[in-house]
Amino acid sequence: MLNRPCEMSGRSSVTVLSAPIDVLDIDNATARIQAWAHHRESRYVCFVNVHALVAATHQRSFARVLRRADMNMPDGAPVAWMQRRLGYPAQARVSGPDLMWHYCRLAAATGESIFLYGSTSATLESLQAMLGKAFPGLRIAGAISPPFRELTQEEDRDVVNRINTSGAGLVWVGLGCPRQEQWMAAHRGRVHAVMVGVGAAFDFHAGAIKRAPLWWRSHGLEWLYRLWCEPGRLWRRYLVTNTLFVLYAAYQLLFKRGRVRKEQG
Repeated sequence: MLNRPCEMSGRSSVTVLSAPIDVLDIDNATARIQAWAHHRESRYVCFVNVHALVAATHQRSFARVLRRADMNMPDGAPVAWMQRRLGYPAQARVSGPDLMWHYCRLAAATGESIFLYGSTSATLESLQAMLGKAFPGLRIAGAISPPFRELTQEEDRDVVNRINTSGAGLVWVGLGCPRQEQWMAAHRGRVHAVMVGVGAAFDFHAGAIKRAPLWWRSHGLEWLYRLWCEPGRLWRRYLVTNTLFVLYAAYQLLFKRGRVRKEQG
């Protein structure tokens, strides 16, 4: 049953800066991922925020990774805002941490297995405990904390084998951007599961990093909350990246608009 094509309704996306961003809400995105996972299709899903879009604008190789993804979700209020400005007024932000929590709740009810790849051993241990407490029926088929270096060919083959023999139809990947997107793109066709890159979701759900309260998130201010919590690490990133995004977005809205893409999923 591995990698069998799955008939889905047409995929719609609109280009924001240099990447196609899917027009989907969290329920439809979850349903599509679940269908792929059920058949253990080798696909990858990215959650694209301002930082990723600006990086893709400057790095052609990373832009290709996003363009080739099976799904790109607007993980950032400014990204969803651009989609609304480009013709999809109902589009809302769909964040990696939110979809992961939503998906795990459904997986616990259906008996679906998941796999965790990324972060540190301590974070993975806490994450598994937190997920098990929140969703008692959730089946976690395995968890791997890779070293912070490029894997050897033998190590990489072992990772792929462990995932493929685990029975999991979905792999949550928490390596950070752009490493996780590049890893997923390189392993499509080898990993017999849907790979979903969720960035800091591992740290949030494990309790290693405190996530912004709901009010901040619902008003598009999660980035400001994170900056307030970690100014030394994030101030340069947000100052430069957010400024560039505003400039690039203004240029697109004034001169280029967005390219809509519809295809069979």
